[in-house]
Amino acid sequence: MIHDLGIVTWGRDCSTLVLRVSAPVSDTMSAPAVAEQNGERWTTRWGRRAASFSVSAALLLVLLASTPLSLPLAVLSDAARRSRWAATRFLAVALVYLGCELLGLTLGLVVWLPRALGGSRARFVERNFRLQCWWVCTLFEGARRALGVRVEVEGADAVTTGPIYLLVRHVSLADTLLPTRFVSAQVGLQLRFVLKRELLWDPCLDLVGQRLNNAFVRRGGLDTPADVAAVQALTEDLGPTEGVIVFPEGTRFSAERRRRTLERIEARGDHEGLARASALQHVLPPRLGGVLGLLDARADVDVVFCAHRGLSGARTFGDLLSGALVGRTLHIRFWRCPAREIPRDEAGRVAWLHDQWARVDAFVGAA
Repeated sequence: MIHDLGIVTWGRDCSTLVLRVSAPVSDTMSAPAVAEQNGERWTTRWGRRAASFSVSAALLLVLLASTPLSLPLAVLSDAARRSRWAATRFLAVALVYLGCELLGLTLGLVVWLPRALGGSRARFVERNFRLQCWWVCTLFEGARRALGVRVEVEGADAVTTGPIYLLVRHVSLADTLLPTRFVSAQVGLQLRFVLKRELLWDPCLDLVGQRLNNAFVRRGGLDTPADVAAVQALTEDLGPTEGVIVFPEGTRFSAERRRRTLERIEARGDHEGLARASALQHVLPPRLGGVLGLLDARADVDVVFCAHRGLSGARTFGDLLSGALVGRTLHIRFWRCPAREIPRDEAGRVAWLHDQWARVDAFVGAA
């Protein structure tokens, strides 16, 4: 079954694994050349890959070799700390993650071979999309089960059809997996991501993510003309089975980042913006460049918001080691705003976006 790389769909209770073949990727969906899409030299790209691929393989080998020692130590540590087996669970998550990286890279080579022998680009993109869905679902579900996390989803019908712009709250390492796990793998909607360039240090995201139609932008760069243009380019030929996903905050939320953001807004003398941002207690104010750029490029596309709670306090691997996610419930809510209801003028769009983001904040704070 692996060679078919069918979309991985998990049952509603996240306990049943089903393999199915997705709808074909549209012929208009292309994989632009990396140098054209992300503005980096091939020497930079392959230098990074040589380092990240080697480090991932070495870490997996070291972890596997040390398991006879590290596993008993983790169990003893958990028993002494009464930490709900946090260290043992973290060890399992690390094995799942590094194992997915190695297997994902191997399958990435497998799906590349037909293309190298003259296979069609459309088929190559389709196989990479399926590989992406398999990788994310395997990683997410492996980590979820190891940590004992439960998942509740509301409004899943909001993402059954495209084209859409999907705006997602960002607070954790894990929430970048949510769109693929709960949208692409569930209904076959092909999402084009706007991601930070730092994520290219993840080997599979680098290899497969750059074969697909994604944009990797500089941290906080969605207000620069070059990165806004890269985001707008994702709207080209956006069809009914596709969407573009943006994390409007630009970085993971924390209380310290919220404080610094408010200080920067106050320093600019933007009293109205400060009032809006101060009212948000659980999210950062959305960066306007990327979202407004999308709306300018295609005003006929519906916007879907993804709010979630349950991942706070799990921003780093160290947080996972502390057991911050053990036994939690992850609540996810989608809602859709039809294009016809979104204001056409910039001032109206800014006010509308802040109102919707306030709904995200309210959902997070309702716990």
